Amino acid sequence: MGYTDTALHVVQGYAEKATDERPLKGYTVAMAIYAAGAVTVAGLARLTGRQLPERLPPEDLALLAISTHKVSRLLTKDAITSPLRAPVTKFEGPAGEAEINESPRGTGTQHALGELLTCPFCTAVWVASGLAVGLVFAPRLTRFGMGVASAIAGADFLHLGYGAAKRVANG
Repeated sequence: MGYTDTALHVVQGYAEKATDERPLKGYTVAMAIYAAGAVTVAGLARLTGRQLPERLPPEDLALLAISTHKVSRLLTKDAITSPLRAPVTKFEGPAGEAEINESPRGTGTQHALGELLTCPFCTAVWVASGLAVGLVFAPRLTRFGMGVASAIAGADFLHLGYGAAKRVANG
């Protein structure tokens, strides 16, 4: 086919130049895994009699947003989690403040996973979904974990603010 890593005729020409090649099969695999997980969780909820809340209380929504931010950055940018990303990424260099820059490597599913694991915005969907599942099946433990992650996020912002204030004060 040439332009994509998939043989599906309907996507031929999606990427006009060879340099624009997109790992469409890899994206499809990732979406299929996400969908299968969602269906599995829905089935388990039904089997165990768990029900989704009609809406998230504001305090859970705030914890969910802040902890999703922190956990997705931890998974995608933190130096300490680089061994988890190493099979699908390439180290590019430090990004400052305990973060690193990496790029996806390989082709197909490997490249698609590399994109997912280097993008905090992309990973946030998975993290938020996982935390939401936790709120249904283990709400107390999940809220505790979200509180810890939110406290770390707050500490990060305070560290950054303190550093910026020191730089301003020192001229």
